[in-house]
Amino acid sequence: MSEENGAVPAGRSADAPASRTAVVIGGTSGIGAAVAERFAASGTAVIAAGLKAPRPERGPVPGVRTVELDLTRGDELERFIGSLPRLDVLVNAAGAIARGEEYDPAVFARVVEINLTGTMRACVAARALLRDAGGCIVNVASMLSFFGGPRVPAYTSSKGGVSQLTKALAVAWAAEGIRVNAVAPGWIRTPLTAELYDDPATARPIIERTPMRRWGDPADVAGAVAFLCGPDAAFVTGAVLPVDGGYLAA
Repeated sequence: MSEENGAVPAGRSADAPASRTAVVIGGTSGIGAAVAERFAASGTAVIAAGLKAPRPERGPVPGVRTVELDLTRGDELERFIGSLPRLDVLVNAAGAIARGEEYDPAVFARVVEINLTGTMRACVAARALLRDAGGCIVNVASMLSFFGGPRVPAYTSSKGGVSQLTKALAVAWAAEGIRVNAVAPGWIRTPLTAELYDDPATARPIIERTPMRRWGDPADVAGAVAFLCGPDAAFVTGAVLPVDGGYLAA
């Protein structure tokens, strides 16, 4: 497990004190990276843990420390979280998908291990730290938590499981002061969806069904995560918030 340090920003907002710490699992690319950047911009100290991602052209993001982490590698996740002195926010954004291959039981098991079991393991490992800090969790589910994806049975099953896990933990841990919510992104432009939005024949019907007539950006999801982790969501737990431009409603 390797680390790369970013500088801590000088300015911090009133609702994000210097002592607030967030861990974003899957924070080195896609939605997770946008979440990490959003938190850092508000003054939160952020650890982005995930597979090594290419360095952005603009360089390291101030306030974000990157830790290389493989969810499939033994107890690496538990050791990483157990090494932290404090944790206020946990975001589980790691994800895997294998379109057209997930009917293979071995592929199915790997996708579920990363998307669902990895989320559960991170939540359980972080429980004591979050209880001590009065912290919160946001899991990244999917619009496929609500309907089927014929090419991705493992991804669909795992994200449905993330939604239900979120509700179960919200009920179980509310008495400990831990809020647990989820976002359910729709069609977001990330490396996992590149093959879809780069294909006009696939992208066109997606845009046509989406009332807002565009693909979402990772920053759209990051804003919803920031809300769920902030003071305005103090009485929100067990929620699964769609961030999909109206796709589910159409």
